[in-house]
Amino acid sequence: MGSHARHGRAGRAPALTFLGAAGTVTGSKFLLEGAGARLMVDCGLYQGERRWRSLNWEAPPVDPSSIDAVALTHAHLDHCGYLPALVRAGLTGPVHATAGTAALAAVILRDSAHLQEEEAEGARRGGWSKHDPPLPLYTVADADVAVAALRTVGRDAVVRVGADRAPDALEAAASERQAAGATVTFVPAGHILGSSSVLVEVDGSSVLFSGDLGRPDHPVLLPRTRPPAARTVVVESTYGDRAHPEVDPGHRVMAEAIRRTIRRGGSVVVPAFAVDRTEIVLLAIADLVESGAIPDVPVWVDSPMALAALEIYRDPAHAAEVRPEALDRLQRLAGLRTAHSAEESMRLNTPGTPCIIVSASGMATGGRVVHHLRHLLPQARNTVLLTGYQAIGTRGRDLQEGVRELKMAGRYVPVRAEVVTLDDFSVHADADELLAWIGELPQPPETVHVVHGEPAAARALADGIRDRFDCAVSVPRYGERVLLD
Repeated sequence: MGSHARHGRAGRAPALTFLGAAGTVTGSKFLLEGAGARLMVDCGLYQGERRWRSLNWEAPPVDPSSIDAVALTHAHLDHCGYLPALVRAGLTGPVHATAGTAALAAVILRDSAHLQEEEAEGARRGGWSKHDPPLPLYTVADADVAVAALRTVGRDAVVRVGADRAPDALEAAASERQAAGATVTFVPAGHILGSSSVLVEVDGSSVLFSGDLGRPDHPVLLPRTRPPAARTVVVESTYGDRAHPEVDPGHRVMAEAIRRTIRRGGSVVVPAFAVDRTEIVLLAIADLVESGAIPDVPVWVDSPMALAALEIYRDPAHAAEVRPEALDRLQRLAGLRTAHSAEESMRLNTPGTPCIIVSASGMATGGRVVHHLRHLLPQARNTVLLTGYQAIGTRGRDLQEGVRELKMAGRYVPVRAEVVTLDDFSVHADADELLAWIGELPQPPETVHVVHGEPAAARALADGIRDRFDCAVSVPRYGERVLLD
Protein backbone atom coordinates (compact mmCIF):
# COMPACT_ATOMS: atom_id res chain seq x y z
CA MET A 1 0.00 0.00 0.00
CA GLY A 2 3.09 2.25 0.01
CA SER A 3 2.21 3.56 -3.46
CA HIS A 4 -1.34 4.35 -2.40
CA ALA A 5 -2.84 6.53 -5.14
CA ARG A 6 -4.83 9.64 -4.49
CA HIS A 7 -8.57 9.14 -4.17
CA GLY A 8 -11.45 11.44 -3.51
CA ARG A 9 -11.21 13.68 -6.58
CA ALA A 10 -14.29 15.21 -8.10
CA GLY A 11 -16.71 12.54 -9.16
CA ARG A 12 -15.41 9.96 -6.70
CA ALA A 13 -17.06 9.17 -3.41
CA PRO A 14 -15.03 9.83 -0.28
CA ALA A 15 -13.26 6.73 1.03
CA LEU A 16 -12.03 5.37 4.34
CA THR A 17 -9.10 2.94 4.64
CA PHE A 18 -8.29 0.97 7.80
CA LEU A 19 -4.51 1.07 8.21
CA GLY A 20 -4.39 -0.05 11.85
CA ALA A 21 -6.42 -1.30 14.82
CA ALA A 22 -8.12 -3.74 12.43
CA GLY A 23 -7.88 -7.28 13.78
CA THR A 24 -6.07 -6.08 16.90
CA VAL A 25 -6.29 -3.50 19.70
CA THR A 26 -3.29 -1.33 18.86
CA GLY A 27 -1.81 0.64 15.96
CA SER A 28 -4.80 2.92 15.30
CA LYS A 29 -4.53 4.58 11.85
CA PHE A 30 -7.42 5.54 9.60
CA LEU A 31 -7.09 7.31 6.26
CA LEU A 32 -9.98 9.43 5.01
CA GLU A 33 -9.94 10.83 1.47
CA GLY A 34 -12.39 13.06 -0.32
CA ALA A 35 -13.00 16.49 -1.85
CA GLY A 36 -9.29 16.96 -2.48
CA ALA A 37 -8.27 16.25 1.12
CA ARG A 38 -6.36 13.39 2.64
CA LEU A 39 -6.57 13.09 6.43
CA MET A 40 -5.15 10.46 8.77
CA VAL A 41 -7.03 10.02 12.04
CA ASP A 42 -4.62 8.68 14.68
CA CYS A 43 -1.12 7.46 14.00
CA GLY A 44 -0.41 4.76 16.56
CA LEU A 45 2.25 2.17 17.23
CA TYR A 46 1.48 -1.50 17.19
CA GLN A 47 2.14 -3.26 20.48
CA GLY A 48 1.80 -6.86 21.63
CA GLU A 49 2.20 -9.77 19.21
CA ARG A 50 5.27 -9.83 16.97
CA ARG A 51 3.17 -10.16 13.79
CA TRP A 52 1.63 -6.77 14.54
CA ARG A 53 4.73 -5.10 15.97
CA SER A 54 6.63 -6.00 12.81
CA LEU A 55 4.32 -3.62 10.88
CA ASN A 56 5.92 -0.70 12.75
CA TRP A 57 9.12 -1.42 10.84
CA GLU A 58 7.61 -1.68 7.38
CA ALA A 59 7.38 1.25 4.97
CA PRO A 60 4.43 3.52 5.82
CA PRO A 61 1.19 2.12 4.36
CA VAL A 62 0.58 5.41 2.53
CA ASP A 63 2.93 8.01 1.08
CA PRO A 64 3.39 10.39 4.03
CA SER A 65 4.04 13.38 1.77
CA SER A 66 0.54 12.98 0.31
CA ILE A 67 -1.20 13.38 3.69
CA ASP A 68 -2.59 16.88 4.28
CA ALA A 69 -2.94 16.52 8.04
CA VAL A 70 -3.25 14.14 10.97
CA ALA A 71 -5.90 14.39 13.70
CA LEU A 72 -5.23 12.68 17.05
CA THR A 73 -8.02 11.38 19.26
CA HIS A 74 -5.66 11.17 22.26
CA ALA A 75 -2.06 10.75 23.37
CA HIS A 76 -1.71 7.05 24.18
CA LEU A 77 1.18 5.43 22.30
CA ASP A 78 -1.07 3.13 20.26
CA HIS A 79 -2.79 6.23 18.89
CA CYS A 80 0.10 8.69 18.41
CA GLY A 81 3.34 6.71 18.75
CA TYR A 82 4.02 6.20 15.02
CA LEU A 83 4.08 9.94 14.31
CA PRO A 84 7.90 10.37 14.46
CA ALA A 85 8.33 7.53 11.95
CA LEU A 86 5.73 9.10 9.64
CA VAL A 87 7.36 12.53 9.91
CA ARG A 88 10.80 11.08 9.18
CA ALA A 89 9.32 9.34 6.12
CA GLY A 90 7.97 12.60 4.69
CA LEU A 91 4.87 13.93 6.50
CA THR A 92 4.93 17.73 6.33
CA GLY A 93 1.33 18.57 7.22
CA PRO A 94 0.09 19.66 10.66
CA VAL A 95 -0.96 17.30 13.44
CA HIS A 96 -4.16 18.60 15.03
CA ALA A 97 -4.87 17.78 18.69
CA THR A 98 -6.52 19.25 21.77
CA ALA A 99 -4.34 21.10 24.29
CA GLY A 100 -4.30 18.14 26.68
CA THR A 101 -3.42 15.69 23.92
CA ALA A 102 -0.66 17.94 22.55
CA ALA A 103 0.91 18.40 26.00
CA LEU A 104 0.83 14.68 26.79
CA ALA A 105 1.89 13.59 23.29
CA ALA A 106 5.02 15.73 23.52
CA VAL A 107 6.04 13.85 26.67
CA ILE A 108 5.02 10.42 25.34
CA LEU A 109 6.73 10.71 21.96
CA ARG A 110 10.03 11.89 23.40
CA ASP A 111 9.93 9.18 26.06
CA SER A 112 9.13 6.53 23.45
CA ALA A 113 12.07 7.65 21.32
CA HIS A 114 14.40 7.70 24.32
CA LEU A 115 13.37 4.18 25.31
CA GLN A 116 13.86 2.92 21.78
CA GLU A 117 17.34 4.43 21.60
CA GLU A 118 18.12 2.96 25.03
CA GLU A 119 16.83 -0.51 24.10
CA ALA A 120 18.76 -0.53 20.83
CA GLU A 121 21.95 0.34 22.69
CA GLY A 122 21.21 -2.30 25.33
CA ALA A 123 20.65 -4.88 22.61
CA ARG A 124 23.93 -3.93 20.97
CA ARG A 125 25.84 -4.29 24.23
CA GLY A 126 24.03 -7.45 25.27
CA GLY A 127 24.20 -9.08 21.86
CA TRP A 128 20.60 -10.30 22.00
CA SER A 129 19.26 -8.55 18.87
CA LYS A 130 18.90 -10.29 15.51
CA HIS A 131 20.09 -7.08 13.83
CA ASP A 132 23.64 -5.77 13.55
CA PRO A 133 23.68 -3.07 14.58
CA PRO A 134 20.27 -2.84 16.30
CA LEU A 135 18.58 0.49 15.53
CA PRO A 136 15.65 2.33 17.12
CA LEU A 137 12.44 2.72 15.14
CA TYR A 138 12.99 6.47 15.53
CA THR A 139 15.18 8.82 17.51
CA VAL A 140 14.62 11.64 19.98
CA ALA A 141 15.43 14.06 17.15
CA ASP A 142 12.62 12.50 15.08
CA ALA A 143 10.25 12.87 18.03
CA ASP A 144 11.19 16.55 18.39
CA VAL A 145 10.23 17.15 14.74
CA ALA A 146 6.90 15.37 15.29
CA VAL A 147 6.19 17.44 18.40
CA ALA A 148 6.89 20.62 16.42
CA ALA A 149 4.15 19.57 13.99
CA LEU A 150 1.47 19.53 16.72
CA ARG A 151 -1.22 22.21 16.35
CA THR A 152 -3.53 22.81 19.31
CA VAL A 153 -7.28 23.08 18.75
CA GLY A 154 -9.93 24.18 21.21
CA ARG A 155 -12.72 22.03 22.58
CA ASP A 156 -15.47 21.68 19.95
CA ALA A 157 -13.38 23.78 17.53
CA VAL A 158 -13.75 23.09 13.80
CA VAL A 159 -10.56 22.71 11.75
CA ARG A 160 -10.44 22.72 7.95
CA VAL A 161 -8.06 20.28 6.29
CA GLY A 162 -6.83 21.44 2.88
CA ALA A 163 -7.66 20.33 -0.63
CA ASP A 164 -6.00 17.88 -2.99
CA ARG A 165 -2.43 18.77 -3.99
CA ALA A 166 -2.85 17.43 -7.52
CA PRO A 167 -0.77 18.45 -10.57
CA ASP A 168 -1.68 21.85 -12.00
CA ALA A 169 -3.39 20.32 -15.03
CA LEU A 170 -5.87 18.61 -12.77
CA GLU A 171 -6.33 21.46 -10.33
CA ALA A 172 -9.80 22.85 -9.78
CA ALA A 173 -10.33 26.59 -9.95
CA ALA A 174 -9.14 28.43 -6.86
CA SER A 175 -12.68 29.43 -5.95
CA GLU A 176 -13.77 25.79 -6.06
CA ARG A 177 -10.78 24.71 -3.99
CA GLN A 178 -11.79 27.10 -1.23
CA ALA A 179 -14.90 24.98 -0.71
CA ALA A 180 -13.01 21.70 -1.00
CA GLY A 181 -11.39 19.75 1.80
CA ALA A 182 -12.70 18.33 5.05
CA THR A 183 -13.72 19.78 8.39
CA VAL A 184 -12.65 18.16 11.66
CA THR A 185 -14.36 18.65 15.04
CA PHE A 186 -13.03 17.38 18.40
CA VAL A 187 -15.60 16.27 21.01
CA PRO A 188 -14.54 15.34 24.61
CA ALA A 189 -14.37 11.55 25.10
CA GLY A 190 -13.53 11.31 28.82
CA HIS A 191 -10.82 8.62 28.47
CA ILE A 192 -7.61 10.48 29.36
CA LEU A 193 -6.84 14.19 29.54
CA GLY A 194 -7.51 15.77 26.15
CA SER A 195 -9.10 12.65 24.68
CA SER A 196 -11.68 13.26 21.99
CA SER A 197 -13.96 11.66 19.51
CA VAL A 198 -13.28 13.15 16.07
CA LEU A 199 -16.00 14.08 13.59
CA VAL A 200 -14.87 14.46 9.98
CA GLU A 201 -17.23 15.96 7.39
CA VAL A 202 -16.23 15.73 3.74
CA ASP A 203 -18.14 16.07 0.48
CA GLY A 204 -21.56 15.46 2.08
CA SER A 205 -20.37 12.52 4.16
CA SER A 206 -19.72 12.46 7.89
CA VAL A 207 -17.60 10.00 9.86
CA LEU A 208 -17.35 9.93 13.65
CA PHE A 209 -14.28 8.23 15.12
CA SER A 210 -14.93 7.31 18.74
CA GLY A 211 -11.28 7.18 19.74
CA ASP A 212 -11.02 5.45 23.10
CA LEU A 213 -14.16 6.19 25.11
CA GLY A 214 -14.03 6.79 28.83
CA ARG A 215 -16.35 5.58 31.53
CA PRO A 216 -18.99 7.85 33.09
CA ASP A 217 -17.44 7.48 36.56
CA HIS A 218 -13.80 8.25 35.73
CA PRO A 219 -12.29 9.18 39.13
CA VAL A 220 -10.22 12.08 37.76
CA LEU A 221 -11.87 13.38 34.59
CA LEU A 222 -15.29 14.84 33.94
CA PRO A 223 -17.56 12.61 31.79
CA ARG A 224 -17.49 12.71 28.01
CA THR A 225 -20.05 14.79 26.13
CA ARG A 226 -22.80 13.42 23.90
CA PRO A 227 -21.64 12.43 20.41
CA PRO A 228 -22.66 14.48 17.36
CA ALA A 229 -24.63 13.05 14.44
CA ALA A 230 -22.74 11.12 11.76
CA ARG A 231 -23.73 8.83 8.91
CA THR A 232 -20.74 6.54 9.54
CA VAL A 233 -19.28 5.62 12.94
CA VAL A 234 -15.90 4.00 13.65
CA VAL A 235 -16.06 2.65 17.20
CA GLU A 236 -13.46 1.04 19.45
CA SER A 237 -14.14 -2.40 20.97
CA THR A 238 -11.39 -2.95 23.54
CA TYR A 239 -13.96 -4.29 26.00
CA GLY A 240 -16.60 -5.05 23.38
CA ASP A 241 -17.31 -8.55 24.72
CA ARG A 242 -17.62 -7.88 28.44
CA ALA A 243 -19.03 -5.68 31.16
CA HIS A 244 -16.82 -4.21 33.85
CA PRO A 245 -17.51 -5.42 37.38
CA GLU A 246 -18.94 -2.87 39.74
CA VAL A 247 -16.17 -0.59 40.97
CA ASP A 248 -15.27 -1.16 44.62
CA PRO A 249 -14.61 2.29 46.11
CA GLY A 250 -12.72 0.59 48.93
CA HIS A 251 -10.33 -1.20 46.53
CA ARG A 252 -10.41 -4.23 48.83
CA VAL A 253 -8.63 -6.64 46.47
CA MET A 254 -5.79 -4.16 46.08
CA ALA A 255 -5.62 -3.48 49.82
CA GLU A 256 -5.52 -7.17 50.71
CA ALA A 257 -2.75 -7.86 48.18
CA ILE A 258 -0.65 -4.99 49.53
CA ARG A 259 -1.15 -6.09 53.15
CA ARG A 260 -0.16 -9.69 52.30
CA THR A 261 2.97 -8.51 50.55
CA ILE A 262 4.07 -6.23 53.36
CA ARG A 263 3.57 -9.02 55.91
CA ARG A 264 5.92 -11.15 53.79
CA GLY A 265 8.48 -8.35 53.74
CA GLY A 266 8.10 -7.92 50.00
CA SER A 267 7.60 -5.09 47.53
CA VAL A 268 4.57 -4.36 45.34
CA VAL A 269 5.23 -3.54 41.69
CA VAL A 270 2.41 -1.79 39.82
CA PRO A 271 2.93 -1.62 36.05
CA ALA A 272 0.83 1.43 35.20
CA PHE A 273 0.34 3.47 32.08
CA ALA A 274 2.21 6.71 32.66
CA VAL A 275 -0.73 8.77 31.49
CA ASP A 276 -3.98 8.71 33.49
CA ARG A 277 -3.55 5.23 35.04
CA THR A 278 -0.73 6.42 37.31
CA GLU A 279 -2.89 9.30 38.57
CA ILE A 280 -5.79 6.95 39.35
CA VAL A 281 -3.58 4.38 41.07
CA LEU A 282 -1.92 7.06 43.22
CA LEU A 283 -5.29 8.43 44.33
CA ALA A 284 -6.43 4.90 45.27
CA ILE A 285 -3.25 4.24 47.28
CA ALA A 286 -3.64 7.61 49.04
CA ASP A 287 -7.23 6.67 49.98
CA LEU A 288 -6.09 3.31 51.36
CA VAL A 289 -3.33 4.90 53.45
CA GLU A 290 -5.65 7.65 54.76
CA SER A 291 -8.30 5.09 55.76
CA GLY A 292 -5.77 2.81 57.43
CA ALA A 293 -6.55 -0.04 55.02
CA ILE A 294 -2.84 -0.41 54.21
CA PRO A 295 0.29 0.53 56.17
CA ASP A 296 2.00 3.80 55.35
CA VAL A 297 4.96 2.38 53.41
CA PRO A 298 7.06 4.31 50.89
CA VAL A 299 5.26 4.81 47.57
CA TRP A 300 7.63 5.39 44.66
CA VAL A 301 6.72 6.76 41.25
CA ASP A 302 9.47 5.46 38.99
CA SER A 303 8.67 6.83 35.56
CA PRO A 304 9.92 10.19 34.32
CA MET A 305 7.03 10.20 31.84
CA ALA A 306 4.47 9.53 34.58
CA LEU A 307 5.88 12.39 36.67
CA ALA A 308 5.69 14.74 33.68
CA ALA A 309 2.12 13.61 32.95
CA LEU A 310 1.15 14.15 36.59
CA GLU A 311 2.28 17.78 36.30
CA ILE A 312 0.17 18.20 33.16
CA TYR A 313 -2.90 16.81 34.96
CA ARG A 314 -2.19 19.23 37.82
CA ASP A 315 -1.89 22.21 35.47
CA PRO A 316 -4.82 24.62 35.99
CA ALA A 317 -4.82 25.17 32.20
CA HIS A 318 -6.61 21.80 31.90
CA ALA A 319 -8.96 22.26 34.87
CA ALA A 320 -12.05 22.32 32.62
CA GLU A 321 -11.60 18.54 32.03
CA VAL A 322 -10.74 17.47 35.57
CA ARG A 323 -13.13 16.85 38.47
CA PRO A 324 -12.50 19.74 40.91
CA GLU A 325 -12.09 17.45 43.93
CA ALA A 326 -9.63 15.23 42.02
CA LEU A 327 -7.59 18.23 40.90
CA ASP A 328 -7.36 19.41 44.50
CA ARG A 329 -6.17 15.99 45.67
CA LEU A 330 -3.67 15.64 42.82
CA GLN A 331 -2.21 19.04 43.69
CA ARG A 332 -1.74 18.14 47.37
CA LEU A 333 -0.93 14.43 46.98
CA ALA A 334 1.43 13.77 49.88
CA GLY A 335 3.93 11.05 50.69
CA LEU A 336 5.12 10.37 47.16
CA ARG A 337 8.73 9.56 46.49
CA THR A 338 10.12 9.93 43.02
CA ALA A 339 12.96 8.13 41.28
CA HIS A 340 14.40 10.44 38.65
CA SER A 341 17.76 8.92 37.80
CA ALA A 342 18.54 5.43 36.55
CA GLU A 343 20.61 4.87 39.70
CA GLU A 344 17.66 5.72 41.96
CA SER A 345 15.49 3.38 39.92
CA MET A 346 17.93 0.46 40.24
CA ARG A 347 18.14 0.90 44.03
CA LEU A 348 14.41 0.16 44.29
CA ASN A 349 15.12 -3.45 43.31
CA THR A 350 16.77 -3.96 46.71
CA PRO A 351 14.87 -1.43 48.85
CA GLY A 352 15.65 -3.01 52.24
CA THR A 353 12.09 -2.39 53.40
CA PRO A 354 8.63 -3.09 51.90
CA CYS A 355 7.52 -0.46 49.42
CA ILE A 356 5.15 0.15 46.52
CA ILE A 357 6.66 0.91 43.09
CA VAL A 358 4.40 2.44 40.43
CA SER A 359 6.22 2.33 37.11
CA ALA A 360 5.54 2.34 33.37
CA SER A 361 4.77 0.80 31.01
CA GLY A 362 1.34 -0.54 31.92
CA MET A 363 1.65 -3.75 29.87
CA ALA A 364 5.35 -4.18 30.78
CA THR A 365 6.36 -3.83 27.14
CA GLY A 366 9.15 -1.38 28.00
CA GLY A 367 10.24 1.28 30.43
CA ARG A 368 11.69 1.00 33.91
CA VAL A 369 9.11 -1.49 35.11
CA VAL A 370 10.88 -4.15 33.02
CA HIS A 371 14.02 -4.12 35.15
CA HIS A 372 11.90 -4.10 38.33
CA LEU A 373 10.13 -7.23 37.13
CA ARG A 374 13.41 -8.85 36.13
CA HIS A 375 14.75 -8.44 39.69
CA LEU A 376 11.57 -8.90 41.75
CA LEU A 377 9.61 -11.64 39.92
CA PRO A 378 11.95 -14.45 41.10
CA GLN A 379 11.15 -13.71 44.78
CA ALA A 380 7.91 -15.15 46.16
CA ARG A 381 7.56 -12.41 48.78
CA ASN A 382 6.86 -9.78 46.09
CA THR A 383 3.61 -8.99 44.24
CA VAL A 384 2.75 -7.60 40.82
CA LEU A 385 -0.55 -5.71 40.54
CA LEU A 386 -1.90 -5.50 36.99
CA THR A 387 -4.21 -2.50 36.76
CA GLY A 388 -5.36 -2.32 33.15
CA TYR A 389 -5.95 -4.01 29.83
CA GLN A 390 -3.12 -6.37 28.85
CA ALA A 391 -2.88 -6.92 25.09
CA ILE A 392 -2.08 -10.34 23.66
CA GLY A 393 1.66 -10.77 23.23
CA THR A 394 2.67 -8.40 26.04
CA ARG A 395 4.52 -9.39 29.20
CA GLY A 396 1.54 -8.16 31.21
CA ARG A 397 -0.78 -10.56 29.38
CA ASP A 398 1.69 -13.41 29.92
CA LEU A 399 1.77 -12.69 33.67
CA GLN A 400 -2.02 -12.43 33.75
CA GLU A 401 -2.28 -15.88 32.13
CA GLY A 402 0.05 -17.47 34.67
CA VAL A 403 3.34 -18.03 32.88
CA ARG A 404 6.09 -19.56 35.00
CA GLU A 405 8.92 -17.82 33.15
CA LEU A 406 9.08 -14.46 31.39
CA LYS A 407 11.59 -13.52 28.70
CA MET A 408 13.35 -10.18 29.15
CA ALA A 409 16.52 -8.87 27.51
CA GLY A 410 17.09 -12.23 25.84
CA ARG A 411 16.90 -14.28 29.06
CA TYR A 412 14.12 -16.17 30.87
CA VAL A 413 13.26 -15.04 34.41
CA PRO A 414 11.31 -17.36 36.78
CA VAL A 415 7.96 -16.01 37.97
CA ARG A 416 7.60 -16.78 41.69
CA ALA A 417 6.02 -13.51 42.80
CA GLU A 418 2.28 -13.27 43.35
CA VAL A 419 0.39 -11.77 40.38
CA VAL A 420 -2.96 -10.06 40.99
CA THR A 421 -5.26 -8.57 38.36
CA LEU A 422 -7.32 -5.58 39.50
CA ASP A 423 -10.57 -4.76 37.73
CA ASP A 424 -11.14 -1.41 39.45
CA PHE A 425 -9.01 0.80 37.25
CA SER A 426 -10.16 0.47 33.66
CA VAL A 427 -11.09 3.77 32.02
CA HIS A 428 -12.24 2.11 28.78
CA ALA A 429 -15.98 1.96 28.18
CA ASP A 430 -17.31 -1.61 28.38
CA ALA A 431 -19.73 -3.24 25.95
CA ASP A 432 -22.87 -1.74 27.51
CA GLU A 433 -21.30 1.72 27.65
CA LEU A 434 -20.16 1.53 24.02
CA LEU A 435 -23.68 0.60 22.92
CA ALA A 436 -25.09 3.40 25.06
CA TRP A 437 -22.73 5.88 23.35
CA ILE A 438 -24.00 4.85 19.91
CA GLY A 439 -27.55 5.15 21.22
CA GLU A 440 -26.86 8.77 22.21
CA LEU A 441 -26.25 9.86 18.61
CA PRO A 442 -28.98 12.32 17.53
CA GLN A 443 -29.89 9.95 14.67
CA PRO A 444 -28.92 6.31 14.22
CA PRO A 445 -25.87 5.92 11.94
CA GLU A 446 -26.19 4.24 8.57
CA THR A 447 -22.97 2.22 9.00
CA VAL A 448 -20.79 1.27 11.98
CA HIS A 449 -17.24 -0.09 11.66
CA VAL A 450 -15.93 -1.89 14.75
CA VAL A 451 -12.17 -1.50 15.33
CA HIS A 452 -9.53 -1.44 18.06
CA GLY A 453 -10.36 -4.80 19.64
CA GLU A 454 -9.23 -8.37 19.68
CA PRO A 455 -11.26 -10.37 17.10
CA ALA A 456 -13.67 -11.93 19.62
CA ALA A 457 -14.36 -8.58 21.29
CA ALA A 458 -14.92 -6.81 17.96
CA ARG A 459 -17.29 -9.53 16.72
CA ALA A 460 -19.26 -9.48 19.99
CA LEU A 461 -19.74 -5.71 19.85
CA ALA A 462 -20.70 -5.91 16.17
CA ASP A 463 -23.38 -8.45 17.05
CA GLY A 464 -24.66 -6.19 19.82
CA ILE A 465 -24.87 -3.23 17.45
CA ARG A 466 -26.78 -5.30 14.87
CA ASP A 467 -29.25 -6.45 17.51
CA ARG A 468 -29.90 -2.96 18.84
CA PHE A 469 -29.59 -0.59 15.86
CA ASP A 470 -30.96 -0.71 12.33
CA CYS A 471 -27.68 -0.15 10.48
CA ALA A 472 -24.96 -1.97 8.54
CA VAL A 473 -22.07 -3.21 10.70
CA SER A 474 -18.59 -4.38 9.73
CA VAL A 475 -15.43 -5.58 11.45
CA PRO A 476 -12.84 -4.28 8.95
CA ARG A 477 -9.74 -6.14 7.81
CA TYR A 478 -6.31 -4.51 7.80
CA GLY A 479 -6.00 -2.44 4.62
CA GLU A 480 -9.71 -2.63 3.79
CA ARG A 481 -11.11 0.39 1.95
CA VAL A 482 -14.77 1.41 2.01
CA LEU A 483 -16.67 4.13 0.21
CA LEU A 484 -18.59 6.79 2.10
CA ASP A 485 -21.73 7.66 0.16
